[in-house]
Amino acid sequence: MDFLSTRAGAYANPFYPAGWDYARIQKITALGREAFWERQSHWHRDFQPVICQDGSGGVESMNAMMGYEIFQQIQETAQEQRELILILPVGPMGMYRWVVYFCQKHRVSCKHVHGMNMDEWSDQEGNALPSSAPGSFQGAMEEALYGPLHKLTVPKTQRLFATKKLLPQYPERIAKLRERGAKMVVVYGIGRACHIAFWEPHFAAEFQAVVQWKQIPYRLAAQLHPLTIEQNSLHSFASRLTLIPLRANTIGPGIFTAADYAIGGADGACGPLNWQGQSVWMTLRYGPDPWVPSSFMPTLPGRLFVIDALAGPLVPVAN
Repeated sequence: MDFLSTRAGAYANPFYPAGWDYARIQKITALGREAFWERQSHWHRDFQPVICQDGSGGVESMNAMMGYEIFQQIQETAQEQRELILILPVGPMGMYRWVVYFCQKHRVSCKHVHGMNMDEWSDQEGNALPSSAPGSFQGAMEEALYGPLHKLTVPKTQRLFATKKLLPQYPERIAKLRERGAKMVVVYGIGRACHIAFWEPHFAAEFQAVVQWKQIPYRLAAQLHPLTIEQNSLHSFASRLTLIPLRANTIGPGIFTAADYAIGGADGACGPLNWQGQSVWMTLRYGPDPWVPSSFMPTLPGRLFVIDALAGPLVPVAN
């Protein structure tokens, strides 16, 4: 029996991913805060969720902790004289200034690092948003990480962005680097509909088995889910839905589920606005399922840093 035939109780509404098990989601998101720490059978033994707490609601702690975690991977592979593949997101972003800080403080060069952006906005042909355009992920990475590192930075020839030309080169480049002993670390955020990069839940309908889904390394001009559009209107586009591209180039599960280590961050809350709480709990508790792409991340060694508000309880509030 394939995984598509085991769906249970999904609403007949095209706005929601058709393969979501709503009874399971209701049960997961109704759990109390104390359940956040309960280890699940599908978690990797070296996976650990971390709640971040401070006066900023945990955001500043999360940024620093993620930054140090990324820095450690850079430092350790440098000491081992081993190349490092970093699959990098634009969201969250606050950790990059801490990566810069720790690299500069400890004088650790990133010459051995191969930075690959996991996604980029595109048109329907897969042509990426120009790096000079507002909202460009390439421009954001140059400004937040590669530029501030100065002499310690990743060489330009080792910076890859999810363009129509470069994204299809990722699988071969990764394979060759790993043949040389390179370590691959995926840094990620979690989408409103539980995507990783822009690999959306509805793509699961195209595959008859999980093993097929897990083999796909990338997609050009991926059709984004409505919840993804709304998420980005809230935190990146000042509510201007019409500015948001409806497609994007993205890595797929063939890359993000193959990581040697994964570093995640979830900071999607501001005051009463909490758009990421359900996504985090589904990531931790749903169990590996292609309809919930982020549910595969706990099966990898690594850490998921979560700001305090997202750890629950997820109680509705009238505003």
